[in-house]
Amino acid sequence: MLPTDILTAILDSFADPVVFADGDHIIRYVNPAGARKYGEGLVGKSVLACHNAQSRRLMMEIWSAMLEGEQERLIAQDDRRRVYMRAVRDPEGNLLGYYERYTGPAD
Repeated sequence: MLPTDILTAILDSFADPVVFADGDHIIRYVNPAGARKYGEGLVGKSVLACHNAQSRRLMMEIWSAMLEGEQERLIAQDDRRRVYMRAVRDPEGNLLGYYERYTGPAD
């Protein structure tokens, strides 16, 4: 496995925001693009507090589905991109948390 500093450098190089929340919905990592988009100081805060009631309901619905094995679900799209909520699992398949994944319209 790669050292943590190399893995962090890879995530930090992504042009799209990466915000990882753990199983308690606490933000544990934000890459520089995420900090530019959403602001500084998010690590340690609840990701649910950053969303409105409708988004929180959707996130909890998807979280429940991820606990049952779902890996990813489309949560938003427009002409420029699609946004997915993606599960992060350990090698044994245990759900560790999630992040949003972005793709272009043709992906």
